[in-house]
Amino acid sequence: MTAERSEVTLRVADSDAGSRFDKLVASLASVSRAAAATLVVDGEATLNSRTAKGNTRVEVGDRVTVRIPVSVGLMPVPMPIEIAYRDNEVLVVNKAPGRVVHPGAGHDNDTLVNGLVYQYEELSGLGEERRWGLVHRLDKDTSGLLMVARTAEAFDGLRNQLNAREIERVYTALVHGSLQTSTGTVDAPIVRDPHQPTKMAVGQGGRFARTHFQAIERWRDHDLLRVTLETGRTHQIRVHLQSIGHPLVGDPVYGDRLTSIADPGRVWLHATNLRFRHPITDREIRVAASLPRDLVESLEALRTS
Repeated sequence: MTAERSEVTLRVADSDAGSRFDKLVASLASVSRAAAATLVVDGEATLNSRTAKGNTRVEVGDRVTVRIPVSVGLMPVPMPIEIAYRDNEVLVVNKAPGRVVHPGAGHDNDTLVNGLVYQYEELSGLGEERRWGLVHRLDKDTSGLLMVARTAEAFDGLRNQLNAREIERVYTALVHGSLQTSTGTVDAPIVRDPHQPTKMAVGQGGRFARTHFQAIERWRDHDLLRVTLETGRTHQIRVHLQSIGHPLVGDPVYGDRLTSIADPGRVWLHATNLRFRHPITDREIRVAASLPRDLVESLEALRTS
């Protein structure tokens, strides 16, 4: 039997120009270089819809497509899921930290989507393959609010709002250092890091990205921020705040190896508020999620130090 495959595509940006084809395949498929080489040889990875050698150098605008083997179907798995808002068309989940959102490399049956499909069977087959119902995503260690659509009409409506930047997404973040100004905006394009393809970075030729921030509590060497996304690029808040010299506390990837007494053992980032129009009734929906215990305790450590 031929294995089911999921197709993913990347358009080569300026930062990736000149990279080897098989290196981008490895990054795109989240697999080792050896596994990527197999995908290339087997014709499951293409460059501009044609097979290519692994050592081919890509150019700006090239289209890299990979067909990744996946398990047939998606196993429903019982797990505790906190629901912050629910009606017949929309769910808003208050995601726990440490939970991967959808299946991927190393995570097949332990993701939030596995749990959602167990509780809400109507999600299966809705939206992107094996990301059933998800309107947007959160990183594994980010906690907080995540929108899920329960019907095709709701999915299309919410994605349209997201693409039009009509959904307000507010996060609470703790950063290293004291910002020069209590409010500000980071307006900088985000690209894949040319030196580490699994990371993102600020750089020319990337996708437009804008992040607004406001300090809500300040210490000598930390600031607690209210962060609002205007766009939603991969790792956007983490990359943007690092780019201005104030990485998130607890971030093992973008944290510049800084330490803090307020480190909760994961990225200090929580999706606190969502505001959107209901995709069916058009009424305004506002949802809020309090900080989880680990982040509350880390703030207490700062306040009493």
